[in-house]
Amino acid sequence: MACMKLGSKSDAFQRQGQAWFCTTGLPSDIVVEVGEMSFHLHKFPLLSRSGVMERNIAEASKERDDDDDKCLIKISDLPGGDKTFELVARFCYGVKLELTASNVVYLRCAAEHLEMTEEYGEGNLISQTETFLNQVVLRSWKDSIKSLQSCNEVPEYAEELNITKKCIESLATRASTDPNLFGWPVVEHGGGPMQSPGGSVLWNGISTGARLKHTSSDWWYEDASTLNFPLFKRLITVMDSRGIREDIIAGSLTYYTRKHLPGLKRRRGGPEASGRFSTPMSSGSVLSEEEQKHLLEEILELLRMQKGLVPTKFFVDMLRVAKILKASPSCIANLEKRIGMQLDQAALEDLVMPSFSHTMETLYDVDSVQRILDHFLSTDQIMPVGVGSPCSSVDDGNLIGSPQTITPMTAVAKLIDGYLAEVAPDVNLKLPKFQALAASVPEYARLLDDGLYRAIDIFLKHHPWLAETERENLCRLLDCQKLSLEACTHAAQNERLPLRVIVQVLFFEQLQLRTSVAGCFLVSDNLDGGSRQLRSGGFAGGSTEGGGGGWATAVRENQVLKVGMDSMRMRVCELEKECSTMRQEIEKLGKTSKVGGGKTWENVSKKLGFGIKLKSHQMCSAQEGSVSKSNNENVKIEKLKDVKERRGKHKKASSISSER
Repeated sequence: MACMKLGSKSDAFQRQGQAWFCTTGLPSDIVVEVGEMSFHLHKFPLLSRSGVMERNIAEASKERDDDDDKCLIKISDLPGGDKTFELVARFCYGVKLELTASNVVYLRCAAEHLEMTEEYGEGNLISQTETFLNQVVLRSWKDSIKSLQSCNEVPEYAEELNITKKCIESLATRASTDPNLFGWPVVEHGGGPMQSPGGSVLWNGISTGARLKHTSSDWWYEDASTLNFPLFKRLITVMDSRGIREDIIAGSLTYYTRKHLPGLKRRRGGPEASGRFSTPMSSGSVLSEEEQKHLLEEILELLRMQKGLVPTKFFVDMLRVAKILKASPSCIANLEKRIGMQLDQAALEDLVMPSFSHTMETLYDVDSVQRILDHFLSTDQIMPVGVGSPCSSVDDGNLIGSPQTITPMTAVAKLIDGYLAEVAPDVNLKLPKFQALAASVPEYARLLDDGLYRAIDIFLKHHPWLAETERENLCRLLDCQKLSLEACTHAAQNERLPLRVIVQVLFFEQLQLRTSVAGCFLVSDNLDGGSRQLRSGGFAGGSTEGGGGGWATAVRENQVLKVGMDSMRMRVCELEKECSTMRQEIEKLGKTSKVGGGKTWENVSKKLGFGIKLKSHQMCSAQEGSVSKSNNENVKIEKLKDVKERRGKHKKASSISSER
């Protein structure tokens, strides 16, 4: 920290308890009381430097009695108090003292208060402090920070003398300049070595050739966070007006908030453990709850409503703290809207927030998540073409077709399904809330319904008292065509699901397996034809290393496909047995009804939601073909045409190679 030395005389001041004495050899003739401290001094050094002291001494001399030996002057409103007056007295006596960034503001305000102008002596305290402020303090980041901090103690004088404004302007100028582009002199941030105009480190004025490391744009966050919020807010406002990047300003606001709101302290090792949005290690004095609430609301006003500018975790933490501090409803609604804007960037642990309601109806704040999701859905979300179509087929958890990029809506659907699974074990969670949150996600957003099925299964497990109609209404959210094979297998054996859902799952699983087997047959025929062409082409054109390798690869792939087909056939047989058993049970139930036995299965199938009449032998017999025969025939015709075209191209290539 820079300093400026004043005076040349040796120290002649001594303190005894609550009194200071000047030991110059002459008895003191005046006592100045500043607060609880008394100064036993002499009249001439004080009145020769200060207009106020000159008038006070003259008035005190007129009023004092003849018996009194000393004048008594009381100063109650001196900026900086008794510590500052001690430095002023040393200056008046010409005793050595140092002007620093920590005391120059107090001395400048005290000099103004005491009228220590050039009229009462050349090089008086006002001119000395002004020179030090303008030529030393305001040219240094660290010194400007210290001087600005000291303005908190004398706000009125600092504002009147424009000291606060000058310090803020200086800080904003340096923060808006890239420190890596600084020329001469370099910023002394971090106490680093001096730097030449070329950028090399100087040692005793000689360039060493070494280069300083580049400084990140958040180098000033920690220093700025030491300011009180009114000064920090003014600093950020000036920086914003100077065109500093929005992400840098948002980072400083995030850093300041985490430092002064204890509830925002995050766990170590998280994604924000380092970098621009890291949490400070120490936070100094803790604010009261009312001050924390005011700070939170003020920070929200400074942060711009822009997606991705601040991590979603930060807004979620602020929402949790706002509910603890009982912030205003508008503040909570603002936070929920900000989270909803970038819900696709949130993690599951961010949404699992405890309920802070007095009623404690549920363990988790499901209503808040519902509002956040509604905010996300209200924004303009573009549905990608071909993603999540109801007609998309699923094989082992993957969509058959060209891969699609994960859209924000898809990410949110996966996030909500995970959240539903987390809150489902709460026995106090009512069915309407759970169902409303699950139904809020559009159907096209879910590529698979495995996550939703898992959440519903957990909910049914922890709510066994639900009626059959309630279970059926809840399961209507599921699309059995969008369940993977693993989910279908689990659902077929799940006793908690309604019978109607189990039958639908078995039907679509069998339909899906038959489609897969038919596709494997076509691929097998294609490979067999290609293998024969490859073999004949190899003999005609001469055996080569490439031809032999292709033949061996085709044989291996054919064997692998045959093994897969065998396993699928076994699985189809197992499903047919299960379906046959279930059909027999349904027929037994139908015999007890008033409807005739011949129409039982037809009526039951209609009630189960099938749009077509399924005969028992069409559903359960592996020898009489699949219900989706017409669809598979179209697929076969298209694939056979493709195979013929490939064979024709291969024959032409083989004939050309043989002619050569």
